[in-house]
Amino acid sequence: MPDLISGVRVGIDVGGTKTHVRAVADARLLADQVYSSVGWVPADFRRAGAFLAELIARTIPGLTPVAVAVGAHGCDSAEDAAALTAELEPLVGAPCVVLNDAELLAPSVGLGDGIGLVAGTGSVAVGRDAQGQPVYVGGWGWLFGDEGSAPGLIREAARASLAARDRGESPDLLAALLLDAYQVSEVTDLPDAMAAQAGAREWGSRASLVFDALEGGSAVAEAVVEDAAEALARLVVKVAARGVDASGVAVGGGVILNQPPLYDAFARRLGALLPETAVHRLDVPPVQGALVIAERLAGRNAGLIAVEAELA
Repeated sequence: MPDLISGVRVGIDVGGTKTHVRAVADARLLADQVYSSVGWVPADFRRAGAFLAELIARTIPGLTPVAVAVGAHGCDSAEDAAALTAELEPLVGAPCVVLNDAELLAPSVGLGDGIGLVAGTGSVAVGRDAQGQPVYVGGWGWLFGDEGSAPGLIREAARASLAARDRGESPDLLAALLLDAYQVSEVTDLPDAMAAQAGAREWGSRASLVFDALEGGSAVAEAVVEDAAEALARLVVKVAARGVDASGVAVGGGVILNQPPLYDAFARRLGALLPETAVHRLDVPPVQGALVIAERLAGRNAGLIAVEAELA
């Protein structure tokens, strides 16, 4: 039996903690659901493809989409994107495109081209060069990188507090908040205490301490936030240096959007480094960008079908 609803486009934003699925047909919203990302393993393409296909079937039961676009957390190379696309397409029976989730930001704010910057559970900047190839900078995870992310801020807060101790300074408010959070009495005890509770979510859950200390007048917290803003601005500069259109950058992620001191410091630093770049604050869910990309994919697919019909 043919679908009663045709022309369904599906956009998916897979984040570190939640996955947002939205489906439309023509100008009508069919479904808008948020699920847990538990079970999302991007390195296992077969499992990841099955995860996405199951969510699509659950969101639009009985319907077959004409195009699916996915912004996927942890999909950090063109090879990963191609492999996951190849797993997903036969499962849903429709053209699909898989991108890094940061690539959803630019289309979400109406930028045809541009750079997407995410600072939340992780941090990464992405764009497409003149040949349409993806350019990823950053996103190395809470242990090695992700400067300006929630766990990155806590990691650098501890490092800065330890450095202040080595300079012979008394613990300031930031150090005091960290000591209380980790239930230790000395700054030198922080590394072991933090290692015992390591991980992006564990460290990231305490990122607000940095901004609490900043509001309370901590000079160390101010330096941590300024350094994070500089690191995020440098991610954008590195993407631009690799041939990506830098006329606009779309900024998203829970930390940078919910903490005005970080956002303002980033915009100021980027303005000094790339004065011609317009900064766009994300004010819609990133899944909207996935739908924009799905619309493009559906349009291209419709064109191919029309050409094939004409040739037949």
